[in-house]
Amino acid sequence: MKNESMMFIMEGRRKRNRRWILVTSFLVVLACVLSCAMLLLGNTIYPVQHVTRALLGDQIQGVSFAVQTIRLPRMVAGVFAGFAFGLAGAVFQTMLRNPLANPNVIGITTGSSAAAVFCIVVLHASGAVISLVSVIAGFATVLVIYILSRGKSFSIGRLILIGIGIQAMLNAVISYLLLISAEQDVPSALRWLSGSLNGSQLHELPPLVISVIILTPIIVILGKHLSILELGEESATSLGVNTDKTRIILILSSVCMIALATSITGPIAFVSFLAGPIAKRLVGTGFSHLIPAGFIGINLVLAADLIGQFAFVVRYPVGIITGIIGAPYLIYLLIRMNRKGEL
Repeated sequence: MKNESMMFIMEGRRKRNRRWILVTSFLVVLACVLSCAMLLLGNTIYPVQHVTRALLGDQIQGVSFAVQTIRLPRMVAGVFAGFAFGLAGAVFQTMLRNPLANPNVIGITTGSSAAAVFCIVVLHASGAVISLVSVIAGFATVLVIYILSRGKSFSIGRLILIGIGIQAMLNAVISYLLLISAEQDVPSALRWLSGSLNGSQLHELPPLVISVIILTPIIVILGKHLSILELGEESATSLGVNTDKTRIILILSSVCMIALATSITGPIAFVSFLAGPIAKRLVGTGFSHLIPAGFIGINLVLAADLIGQFAFVVRYPVGIITGIIGAPYLIYLLIRMNRKGEL
């Protein structure tokens, strides 16, 4: 009987492992397909061999400029920003045990956005300054939210409520800055706030790329502790997890990626909100859904950008498309949580 139970458990684990591998492989292949589409499609559709030669450095009239200067930076920004949004959103939702506890809802991206708008409309700053100030503001925002939510003990509900309040305050600051700004600065600020891959440049991307490459393994290694944190503060502590240390490392790593992604693309709506739940549903229980959530973030951003560019007569920024997708899910989630008495 004991052997049969062990075999049953091992078989279930193998099935979950196969499911994780299949889902992740499909998401990686889909991300590669969408990345290739980002390079091939545009006002002019170039042959694959011409795009490949342009990527290798050959100078082909028309093709080299379009691929190297416009399409490649746009694709790289979408890949790494999408992965950062998806992974960081899944970390926050898992760690805080609430699907509403993602960087968009609790005000972290809004802090970076307010700082960026200030740089654009008041300081008339360059892209590098905007990126630096956005990252600093993202860290400052999460620090304020975390300090205010601790009290005598850490409270998830308090953190979410304080985050929503901070977000509302920062949105008011953004509205005020837009009202007092010069007329010529408003379009660039609004374009940035909507979340867009337009104007991405390769020389601005290394900080985001490096942060994703370095911080992703840290988050994955802490994934086991993250799963234990889902059991609650007391259970995690009794199992030997240093909850404060683990939470701080996860928050700092996630906020760093989120802030850098926001500084490049603006706050692309609902990607960090949607990626985690979709990944969890596809992967199932028993295995970490963090890496799949990152790739779902990539696919959401790239697919939404392609739809925004080619599905309508007018071209729309990627953030508008993801907002159209994510808003109904947010309403559905709020209704479901209200029925369960979780609100």
